Amino acid sequence: MNPERPSTVSVIDPITPAIDRVKLMLFKPFDLGRWFTIGFCAWLASFGSGPSGGPNFRYNKGTPQVERQLNEFKDFAQHNLEWLIPVGIVVVVLFIAIGFLFIWLGSRGKFMLLHCVAGNKAEVVIPWAKYREHAFSLFLFRLVFGLVGLFVIAVPTVFMIFSILLMTRGGDSLVGAIIGIVFLGLVVFVIAICLGIVIKLTTDFVVPIMFLRNIRIRQAWGQFMQILSCNKGRFVLYMLFQIVIGMVTGLLVLALCLVTCCCACCLFAIPYIGTVILLPIHIFNMAYALYYLKQFGPEFDVFSVESPMPVLPVNPS
Repeated sequence: MNPERPSTVSVIDPITPAIDRVKLMLFKPFDLGRWFTIGFCAWLASFGSGPSGGPNFRYNKGTPQVERQLNEFKDFAQHNLEWLIPVGIVVVVLFIAIGFLFIWLGSRGKFMLLHCVAGNKAEVVIPWAKYREHAFSLFLFRLVFGLVGLFVIAVPTVFMIFSILLMTRGGDSLVGAIIGIVFLGLVVFVIAICLGIVIKLTTDFVVPIMFLRNIRIRQAWGQFMQILSCNKGRFVLYMLFQIVIGMVTGLLVLALCLVTCCCACCLFAIPYIGTVILLPIHIFNMAYALYYLKQFGPEFDVFSVESPMPVLPVNPS
């Protein structure tokens, strides 16, 4: 497949049909049960892809209280290694298992939500079973990509922490240490941005191509790269416009919190319930990406898919 470069691709044009899609799915007519059904798919889709805060290092050189606490913790650890090590291993394994589970559920949820948005449906059981092989292919990609990304970020982060510790102890080249820390911080920032772009492109375009072509993620990325290679500037503009959309939706959510005297914030913080309340935003974001992709040709029209997809082979590649 050699996709041609369309004469016009706009980041503005998909806004109106995306809003119309939200109205059609959630307000024509309004059905609370439908909200909860689609909201469950959107909630699963968010698993393993939510933002997380970075570590916050604080160290006050020469503070007796901090040094005393560190010494007490060191003594405690040395005298309780016989049970701290097994407990630590169990906790680490448990966190890894939960992380894998979240990534797997999130991969299933992305296809479930796509199924609902593309077909104007409110279904859970059917897409859960229908796209299990597609979701497993996406799961493997997200898992490997996440581990590689974690390693790539961890390397400069470790050097940056080491530089900070050396600086707090005092040294002959304080300016050099500060420059090194700033440089490593920029490296981590750039890497994180690049990783985020790949994740965004995967969710917005590669997954819909998997959905359309009934292919695995490697083949879908290959087809998307053909489009991307001919439209680099357009996708750069798309990513920049996503920042604008994020700011607008963030302001709308903030306004809702202020109008309700922060009562809405408490509801947003409740798992699943918060997703159901913000479901129009979730549907709009997905529909916007799908309508943007549709501009590259009728062969990328996800909304035209109505017939059941054949089942993929069992062994993923």
